[in-house]
Order: sequence, then C-alpha cells, then structure tokens
Amino acid sequence: MLKIDDLTLHYGHSQILNGISMEAVKGEVTCVMGTNGVGKTSLIKAISGTHPRSGGGVSLDGEALGKLPAHVLARKGIGYVPQGREIFPLMTVTENLETGYGCIPSDEHMVPDEIYELFPVLKEMQNRRGGDLSGGQQQQLAIARALITKPKLLLLDEPTEGIQPNIIQQIGRVIELLRDKGEMAIVLVEQYFDFAFDLADQFVVLRRGEVILQGRKGEVERDVLLSKVSV
Repeated sequence: MLKIDDLTLHYGHSQILNGISMEAVKGEVTCVMGTNGVGKTSLIKAISGTHPRSGGGVSLDGEALGKLPAHVLARKGIGYVPQGREIFPLMTVTENLETGYGCIPSDEHMVPDEIYELFPVLKEMQNRRGGDLSGGQQQQLAIARALITKPKLLLLDEPTEGIQPNIIQQIGRVIELLRDKGEMAIVLVEQYFDFAFDLADQFVVLRRGEVILQGRKGEVERDVLLSKVSV
C-alpha cells in the first residue's frame, strides 16, 4: 500500500531524515519507533505532506506521489492524526467531524454509524465544543475525523500521549478493529513500548534520522527491540 524509497527531509539547512526506505501493508500495523528527536514525527509529516520532503519517492497503492500538498494527499487517501490532536476547540464534535468532508464526494457527506460504534462517547457529545472534551476524548475525535476521509493509509502520531489508561485501551481496540478489516494500512508512531509491541505487525526503528532496525514481529526479538528504542 505505502512504499517509501530513500526519503530525505530538511528543516532549513539541517537534514533530519537520511534515506528512509520502508513499506506499510494493507491490513497491518507498521510501528515507527525510537527515542525523542530521531525523526519519527518528521517522517509522518513528510508522508502526509504537512512538511515537504527534500528527496526520495513515495507511492500509495501503486501510484507514485509527487511533492503534493497535504490537502491533495488527503484526497488521495492519506489520513493523518497529528501529535497533539489539533482538533478545532471552538467547533462542536459534529463540526470537527464534518471538516473531513472536503476529502470525499458530496454524496458521501455523512458521519457513518461505524464512527459512533468505534467511539460511542462522540455520539453522546455531538454538540459539545471540541475544547471542552478531555484529552482522551479529543484523541478519539481526532482519529474519528481522519476516518471520515475514508483513508487507504492511516498515520497515527503518538496517539497515547497524555491519555488516561482506559482510553489507551479503547484506542488500541479501535486500531485492532481497523487493521482486521483489512481496508487500510496503518502507520503508528508510538513511544509506549508495550502498546506498540502488542499492536504492530512490523517495526521500523529510527536513530538520528536513519533506519537502524526493520522487521516483522516474528523476526525481531522483544528485548532487542526494547534495547534499540530505550534511552
């Protein structure tokens, strides 16, 4: 589904990503791991188009993607849930969800029942402003908003950050359900090791902007992986 070849990215004169190559497969969770500051969020931004890559190739579902802006990539099927959630605080839950309509045809402008099945709290709080929700509820809203766009590829950047344990469990179950439906590839950036290890089908470990370890769950020993992502 997603194929990345020799991707590089700069912030000004500083090179952040150095020749990243990886794949993410439909019906699987690919977990990008590493300590703080190694380039995980930069990689997600490069894939989503929110920060243009400097070089390298990205293809989605066999289509080579040029250096396209984020809104065009969203229409092509890349759903992005950023670190920090970035929901609209003064808009209601429903209005936040409706912002995803810009990526889909007008005859599909509706919130599917599945969204409220995955996140029942959002149905209860449809008319609440996004800024009035708890951090965990905002995270659920951010994921739901991305799902409204019917993505082929779902990018999740630190979805457990600052979230209470019971909501982390709910989010984990949602990721499992989405994976098992087999309709999208999921790339998960995550520092909560046990959460990531349990969900992932394959791992990509970064250090200083480069891939230092890559493999499927059955090929990578847990202790080896933990040693690579620990400070």
